[in-house]
Amino acid sequence: MVTKAAVLCGGEGTRLRPLTNYFQKTMIPVGSKKRPLLEYIVRLLAYNGVRDLTLLTGYRSEDIEGYFEDGSKFGVKLVYSRDPENSKGSARSLHSAIRSGKLQGFDEVVVYYGDVLSSLNVRGLIAAHRSGKAAMSLVLSRDYRLPVGVAQVEEGRVVSFREKPTMPLSVTMGCLVVSRECAPVLAEVVSRDGNVDIMTHFVPAVIDRGLKVSPFYIDGFWYDVGTTEAYERLDTELVESNLSFLD
Repeated sequence: MVTKAAVLCGGEGTRLRPLTNYFQKTMIPVGSKKRPLLEYIVRLLAYNGVRDLTLLTGYRSEDIEGYFEDGSKFGVKLVYSRDPENSKGSARSLHSAIRSGKLQGFDEVVVYYGDVLSSLNVRGLIAAHRSGKAAMSLVLSRDYRLPVGVAQVEEGRVVSFREKPTMPLSVTMGCLVVSRECAPVLAEVVSRDGNVDIMTHFVPAVIDRGLKVSPFYIDGFWYDVGTTEAYERLDTELVESNLSFLD
C-alpha cells in the first residue's frame, strides 16, 4: 500500500490577521525555538513513517518552498502543488494535486490541515483505516469544550449557567485519510461552482454515496491555531511538553 500525505497550507489566514500580513499562516513561529507551525506537522508525519509529502500551497507559497526546499533536511520527500489561480476551497486544492500527478500512485492519502498542532498517532490512524477497510477515516476528538458560556432559560429567567462547558460531541481535529476510491466523488464535488471545502462538501458526499467512513479518536494533544486569539493563548510550555518527541 502506498501512503502519501497532503498538507493544506495555501489559505490566506484571514482569521490570523495581522500576523499573516507578514507570514504565511503555516509559517507563524511556535514554541521556544520559534519553529514554523508547519515544521511540527512535517516532523510529526516523518516520525510516523509518512515521508512522501505534498504541500498544497497558494498564498505566499514562496515562503514555504524557500524554507522547506525538497524536504531532505527533515527526512522527507517534499513536492509542492500550487493552487490554480482563482481556485476556491480546500477540496479544489486536493483535487488539483491528484489531477496534476503530485500524489501519483497513492492508495491512501493522509490529509492534514496546516493550522493544527497535534501529537496524533498517524501510524495508528493508517493501520486502523486499513484494517477497517474504510474509504475514508476522520480523526475525531471526544468531548468538545465550548469557547463560550451556556445559559438555560425558562419562562424568561436564567435557571442555570455553565461557563465553557464540555459537550459530549465528536468533533473533527483537522486530519483525515482518503482512499483512492473516493477520488471520483472528489471530482464530482469540485465540478460545482463556488468555494468547495473538504469538510463541508467532500466528506458529506462520500457518506451520501454509501462509502464507509470510519472514526479514529485522538487521545493525545491537539490545538487549532487558526485564529489570532488561539495563537495568543498558545502556551510555549504546552507545546514543549506535548511535542518534545519531535525534536
